[in-house]
Amino acid sequence: MSTIANVPEVINNYNVYHNGNVLIGVSGSVTLPSFEAITEEVSGAGVLGSYDTSIAGMYSSMTQEVPFRILDEDIFTLMNPSELVDLTFRASAQSTVKSTGAVDYKGMRIVERGRLKSFTPGNYELGKQMGSSVTLELMYIMIEVGGVTKLEYDKLNSVFVVNGKDLLEKVRAFS
Repeated sequence: MSTIANVPEVINNYNVYHNGNVLIGVSGSVTLPSFEAITEEVSGAGVLGSYDTSIAGMYSSMTQEVPFRILDEDIFTLMNPSELVDLTFRASAQSTVKSTGAVDYKGMRIVERGRLKSFTPGNYELGKQMGSSVTLELMYIMIEVGGVTKLEYDKLNSVFVVNGKDLLEKVRAFS
């Protein structure tokens, strides 16, 4: 049994980058995309009833909404539908060291690539943020924690690696 040295707590701080440039207009909260497996119902000879099976490496449309405080230059840099948007989320993840109670930090990085799917200009209201946003259709996502790649998923190039294991290696070998 592995011993957990730190208790994960919070994202202490984060930034969002587009092609290496900080997007300073991003609002305080960004919800990362869900992975919803594409499934098929299996029934017939040898099966009592039916069940849904996940198709390895196949996920439904994945979207990333990037919320902005107001309409500013940053939001418009993501809006060319003919170009791939390349985003990097970098965070400092705070934890407590169990043995000492001290606070510690490790890096978290998420890279996403996709195309513009929608644009929401937002609302005009005195003294309020506008609630503007762009939504991207993701083709690629990579999640790195503490400098180690935990997940890499590339829809267009049949890449699906989790904890260093290539989950589509056999699929590519036979197709």
